[in-house]
Amino acid sequence: MATNTTQEQQSAAGRHQEVGHKSLLQSDALYQYILETSVYPREPEPMKELRELTAKHPWNLMTTSADEGQFLNMLLKLINAKNTMEIGVYTGYSLLATALALPDDGKILAMDINRENYELGLPVIQKAGVAHKIEFKEGPAMPVLDKLVEDEKNHGSYDFIFVDADKDNYLNYHKRLTELVKVGGLIGYDNTLWNGSVVAPPDAPLRKYVRYYRDFVLELNKALAVDPRIEICMLPVGDGITLCRRVK
Repeated sequence: MATNTTQEQQSAAGRHQEVGHKSLLQSDALYQYILETSVYPREPEPMKELRELTAKHPWNLMTTSADEGQFLNMLLKLINAKNTMEIGVYTGYSLLATALALPDDGKILAMDINRENYELGLPVIQKAGVAHKIEFKEGPAMPVLDKLVEDEKNHGSYDFIFVDADKDNYLNYHKRLTELVKVGGLIGYDNTLWNGSVVAPPDAPLRKYVRYYRDFVLELNKALAVDPRIEICMLPVGDGITLCRRVK
């Protein structure tokens, strides 16, 4: 009995070490199967190059997972998105997935507080021939959103908005983004399962930053669930992504 317990503990301790932090699947082997069967063989070369470049960065924990990048790319094609927004860019893996999916005259308003990280991936984006679709703004997103909301011509003008930024501002973003996205358009909030901590007991041993932001993620999830302006779908892709379709 003690031997079995030890084996279970060793298995749990090693879970996700090989294939990355983003998977919420209980089996590394299953996640690796998804990557090797569905994701990596179809991953565009520029996305592969940027993913491998980002993996060497000390903050690589912040990047969008490869399976989520594939999901976003297909989703944007399915909804025929043309005018989009991204809050939280990092090195630009999800941004590149979006840019590759948009038509040649598609547009992305991209915002991040760190231009240096964005410029790390920019040469790859330029080489892919999609940099002209991106308008990058360095700094906090809130002032930019407030300015956009002030002008009514921007209301309902976005087909898709992806948010992967400061979790303590997600609800503040949502109040503004529901005005900017069109009826029938989508908002995607990343990390809504937050390392699985949304179901962890109060005394669970969590990393400091996970514990700090967990309450903000829980607050967002509760608010989205009862917001009559949207339909929602929470998916266990990456670290959890909640899609919100504006209905009114």
